[in-house]
Amino acid sequence: MDFKLDEEQQAVRELARGILEKEVDHERLKQLEAAGEDFDRELWATLARAGLLGLAIPEEHGGMGFGLVELCVLAQELGRVVAPVPALATLAMGATAISSFGSNEQKKEWLPRICAGKAVVAVAMARGAWTREGRAPLTATPDPNGGWTLSGQVSLVQAAGISDLLLVPACLGGGSEGGGAALFLVDPTCRGLQLTGARSATGERLYTVSLDSVTVAEQDLLGGADPPAAKASRQQAFDRTRDCGLAVSCALQTGVSEKAVEMTAAYVSERQQFGRPIGSFQAVHHRMADCYVDLESMRWTAWRAAWLLAEGRDTARELMVARHWSAEGGARIASATQHLHAGMGVDTDYPLYRYFLNSKALELGTGSAAAQLAALGRSLADEATGNDRQEKA
Repeated sequence: MDFKLDEEQQAVRELARGILEKEVDHERLKQLEAAGEDFDRELWATLARAGLLGLAIPEEHGGMGFGLVELCVLAQELGRVVAPVPALATLAMGATAISSFGSNEQKKEWLPRICAGKAVVAVAMARGAWTREGRAPLTATPDPNGGWTLSGQVSLVQAAGISDLLLVPACLGGGSEGGGAALFLVDPTCRGLQLTGARSATGERLYTVSLDSVTVAEQDLLGGADPPAAKASRQQAFDRTRDCGLAVSCALQTGVSEKAVEMTAAYVSERQQFGRPIGSFQAVHHRMADCYVDLESMRWTAWRAAWLLAEGRDTARELMVARHWSAEGGARIASATQHLHAGMGVDTDYPLYRYFLNSKALELGTGSAAAQLAALGRSLADEATGNDRQEKA
């Protein structure tokens, strides 16, 4: 299988890299941190003018009409500069959900605004809870007067404080298994919704979203309103949005790790010890070689999962594998690159520390490597058990 980028994907990468390497550097990030900002609005506007915010949005709504693979190309470039923008929530999950499952009115209202950089979408799903095994963190019960009532609380939500729209995953029917999961579009300023923010280790502000009997209209439910025909579509909207978020998160981690390895290779080639570059020492060779193997494993498993997902294929196991390598490989690379920089690796006047922190945040966000192996093992065991039963029958 050939995962080389085609001409259009190469053009997307070149455009994104050209903008990001020009607009985002260590000094720019330090200025934002000093100002207490975790969202680079100027960069967001620049990406909008270049058409990159509408990369995976249909052309009739102002986008470029590409798909998930191209969005992962952009995500990898964003990871390389640890860009402080809400691409994961707004583009990978929010725009994907509305483009694929929104009504015509919802598409017309929100997609052109996202393309223009005038709307930020947050997703009320905690980092670390984007799992196929987990349930939606909130519940939705039918309102006697029509519509739905949303209740519950979820923590560690990205971009909620700067959002114009909140995408809320919820278990239908008060959490009953028969109701399945669905996505709702919610006004973040509506009555009964409360946001409480706190800074993470990366400087990003994460929020606890509390919903106390928040009422939403029937048309705010993505994927169709009338049961039972709409039930599968509702669940599909939830599953697809979650999986796109996971795939793009793996691409972000690949970009973060890729740049950390490049920075470290340059550093050990220049840093002198005992009269020669430390990169000439065998122990350093081994650690850099391990980083290369981890990075390539992350890269190819992430691209395979993204490609299969874009093709509409089942990606349950491929996403588990990609998330395993994203977590395991990302953690090893973050540790190795920091160690090889020695004291420079923790110096906040040197950019590497940002890559370590962002890598750890993404590792926690996609779920631990051990959890992915456990889920993959259960899947294989269940399949083997099912095959045995069929043979006996």
